[in-house]
Amino acid sequence: MNHYITGAAIRTLREKKRLTQQQLAERLQVSDKAVSKWETGKGFPDISLIEPLARVLQVSLPELLSGEQIINANRSANILKSNLYVCPICGNIFHSTGSAMISCCGVALPPLEADQADADHQMNCEEIEDEYFVSMQHPMTKEHYISFVAYCTEERFELVKLYPESSIEVRFFNRRHGILYWYCNHHGLFKKRI
Repeated sequence: MNHYITGAAIRTLREKKRLTQQQLAERLQVSDKAVSKWETGKGFPDISLIEPLARVLQVSLPELLSGEQIINANRSANILKSNLYVCPICGNIFHSTGSAMISCCGVALPPLEADQADADHQMNCEEIEDEYFVSMQHPMTKEHYISFVAYCTEERFELVKLYPESSIEVRFFNRRHGILYWYCNHHGLFKKRI
């Protein structure tokens, strides 16, 4: 394994939390000599201590492993640049407004790439009073179906989960501009500006 927690990273993170080696050792239920060995590079924390160590130091696992604290400088995320993820095993749907490390069922999920709809995946969108009425003709069998429809604007992200053997008819409050997303479990993610 080329990349593991370095002693310098443990010491730096410990000192930022204003903990002594003894205090860190007590919270992890190890000896202060073990902490000293970690920090001087003469030993490494046991794999079972990685999560508790990150929790005590109040950092994420990637921060602990890299030795660099990740500071969120993003004060106003652009929700129109949302990422969508779907687990290929259980079908869970995840949404993030920026890059994220998402995993489900033991699988790391890449963000879905949205395509323009082909002839078989055209979504109809009608303005009816103060709503968008979204519908499409598509198989909704247990093997092949549209999993969800989502409407994203500058300030909101709304998602409606669909199920096999249901119809594809969804209503969203008309917020004038945004992006409509829909996901086919066989053909992937599609989008359309509305």
